Amino acid sequence: MHPEDDDDTRSSSGVPAHSWVDPDLEDTRIGPAVGLLPGSIEPEPSHVQPVYSFRIGVEGERIALDRPVIIGRRPAAPRIPFPLPPRLVSVVSPTSEVSSTHLELRQVGASVVATDQRSTNGSVVVIPGSAPRQLRQGESLVVTPGTLIDIGDGNRLEVLSPRVVAPPVPSGVDVTARGSAQ
Repeated sequence: MHPEDDDDTRSSSGVPAHSWVDPDLEDTRIGPAVGLLPGSIEPEPSHVQPVYSFRIGVEGERIALDRPVIIGRRPAAPRIPFPLPPRLVSVVSPTSEVSSTHLELRQVGASVVATDQRSTNGSVVVIPGSAPRQLRQGESLVVTPGTLIDIGDGNRLEVLSPRVVAPPVPSGVDVTARGSAQ
């Protein structure tokens, strides 16, 4: 205990008024960042966010990589939780070439990363302009738009170019008047 702590002059937070605490900051609370991984840098705030996507097959629907995606016959989320729960995408594999949890695709900043989930048969990755490459168990690879990933049994994924996604508009905000003369 410090002798100066005997002074009954205390701030509203109970800290001695003459302590090292800046009075402008004494009621400030600092907590952990939500949704960030250790060592990650918080993105600059912006009004639009480019989001990559992929599709399965030539005419498959576009699936956004706005959160990690896990693909397989019966995909399961990992035991270690993500900041956002992953999207689970099931594919048909009559000969079981595709593992239950086969591949993860995720957008990391301006890149897309494909990671083999320790699948039995692996995946063949063809990045535009490159030779086909076998993705080994547990291996990750940065891929670009136009990349094809064959996970087996005719299931071919294509990484698509990003689309700009605007953040949701808060309720009660009139967006029809934007840009018009008043």
